[in-house]
Amino acid sequence: MYELKDRERIFVFTGPDGSGRNTIADMVGSTFGMKKVISYTTRKPRPIEEDGQDYHFISRERFEEMAARGEFLEQVDINGNLYGIRNDDVARMFETYSCIYLILNPAGAEILKRLYGDKVIRIFIYADRKTVEERQRKKGLSERDIADHLSHYDRDMAYMPQCEHALENLDLAHAVFDLTNVLEQYLQRNLVDKD
Repeated sequence: MYELKDRERIFVFTGPDGSGRNTIADMVGSTFGMKKVISYTTRKPRPIEEDGQDYHFISRERFEEMAARGEFLEQVDINGNLYGIRNDDVARMFETYSCIYLILNPAGAEILKRLYGDKVIRIFIYADRKTVEERQRKKGLSERDIADHLSHYDRDMAYMPQCEHALENLDLAHAVFDLTNVLEQYLQRNLVDKD
């Protein structure tokens, strides 16, 4: 497991599928010059997803081989699909950057929080169930995928109180602005030498 240094931080964007966590994370990450660590998954790409940008889409066999070699820092099973973050990917990002971000479901966010404690800042992005459902339809997801996502909506929402920050995403520009102000506090704090 990669050992985080003093000023290194991991921002974890979490929340229900369809909340806009990917869009917000990427916009804010770009604003602050942070890099995203991309998860590996065994599920098939959705209509608008690209391999190497949204996820690394790999076979179940390859995922299990990587897991057997202990390559994953965290891994979870969601609706029969495996997801994981490679330890080496995290270590490589920290060679250049002091802050990175990841987009994880609540189970993955919780694993990282247990591993790294206060160095992990969880940002919960959410929207009401109806908005989430509409967004997923607009993305072209199948009714089955939408039903799968909504089946764990309540469980995902129950994780919100455990996160350091929560932002409702009904208006993208407003949510990004609010989150930029939140992250600014952390990044400024990292610039102060307390020795």
